[in-house]
Amino acid sequence: MNVSQMLQAKPVNNILTIKPGDTIEKAAGMLSEHRIGALIVSEDGEMVDGILSERDIVREIGKNGVGCMSNCTRDLMTKTVVAALPSDSVISLMAKMSSGRFRHMPVVSEGKLVGVVSIGDVVKARIELIEQENAALTDMLHGKV
Repeated sequence: MNVSQMLQAKPVNNILTIKPGDTIEKAAGMLSEHRIGALIVSEDGEMVDGILSERDIVREIGKNGVGCMSNCTRDLMTKTVVAALPSDSVISLMAKMSSGRFRHMPVVSEGKLVGVVSIGDVVKARIELIEQENAALTDMLHGKV
């Protein structure tokens, strides 16, 4: 299974973005309203300028207090974003996310944002693959192939 197949299997495939000049307060509201853990920061909704996660906001509140809520997303976002390609495998995604210690990854094709995957999406896809492999092996052992 690859990233493209994962995106097709997601129930909702709209990509929520926020502009670099929008406030952290607006970002926090969007995260809460949509029950998600990160937003792609993008001026035009197509190019990835950065990513802003719940963790980024909580860390800033912990360091500097709630006054940061009036800051711009560009002030807190991660600017160097690791992106996935639609052709990337689930295993390669797991490796990237584990080594980078992040839970959300934009998917980019030809320089444009086409989706977002979370570690939950990756784990779900991996479990499905393991279940398929297990069923195939069970069928082989019982001569059903």
